[in-house]
Amino acid sequence: MNNPHLSYFEQEDILHLSISDEPEAGSVEISPNITAELNSAGALIGIEILDASAFIRDSVMESVQGRLLELTQPRPAEG
Repeated sequence: MNNPHLSYFEQEDILHLSISDEPEAGSVEISPNITAELNSAGALIGIEILDASAFIRDSVMESVQGRLLELTQPRPAEG
């Protein structure tokens, strides 16, 4: 596997992770705005995220909120 390369296209708000220099033979939408790019053998060679800034923001916020909720929930009594 080649060295991964991350690119961000600001005007389009697209984040692209390339993990191989192989040509793309197909792609699969794995969730809204996220596409897995595949080589001719069906192996993952890249990931493209549309509306990347919103995706990153929402993912980070969900993670932070989840951690905060775990910290602020009452702990069960030991006994």
